[in-house]
Amino acid sequence: MRDLNRPLAALLRRLDYSFKEPQLLQDALTHRSVGSRNNERLEFLGDGILNFVIAAELFQLKPNCNEGELSRLRASLVKGETLALIARELELGDCLKLGGGELKSGGYRRDSILADAVEAILGAIYQDAGFAACRTVILHLFKGRLKKLPSSDILKDPKTRLQEYLQSRKLALPKYEVIDAVGKAHEQKFTVECRIKELDHLSQATATSRRKAEQAAALLILEQVTLKKTAKQT
Repeated sequence: MRDLNRPLAALLRRLDYSFKEPQLLQDALTHRSVGSRNNERLEFLGDGILNFVIAAELFQLKPNCNEGELSRLRASLVKGETLALIARELELGDCLKLGGGELKSGGYRRDSILADAVEAILGAIYQDAGFAACRTVILHLFKGRLKKLPSSDILKDPKTRLQEYLQSRKLALPKYEVIDAVGKAHEQKFTVECRIKELDHLSQATATSRRKAEQAAALLILEQVTLKKTAKQT
């Protein structure tokens, strides 16, 4: 690939991969805002391969984890935020092809666009050289993260952690109630109340979806419980 500009050449060095079909890389870096030839199909392909490779690797690395624990670990590795971090490590934003609108709005910095491009590149590598080559690149990109896997308990969402805390003490489950919802349909904000009657704990949180508000409210309760427990110990 002699005609590569510097950002693309640097990207390939970081990927530790060289394309036999350069057009596949170009397609993987082209956002749908550019036109009908874009990275969406490659993204679909790369997403499936990434999920499988990470699942298989976790299966080998964590023989004592159950299905739920493995699922949480995989989700933490393949989620958009993680892929966007990997994209920034690759300096992928410098290589993206964006339409005028996305370019002006800073699309090359947007997590969703960066994450999608990582998946598209993996799909392109699979198309270029097959599964083994794609797996090698994935393990190269995730090497550090696979070595420093967090405890699966840490990855549980606040609602699950709160529920397990209460169940372990044979207490009733929390009650969640939407007490306010403001804004237009596509930009609403929800305020949710979380109440645990037996513990006399109450919290409120506001977020852009009911689910996020419930999670935030549950986290506040968990923090209250932790502070109370710490205070008793001291």
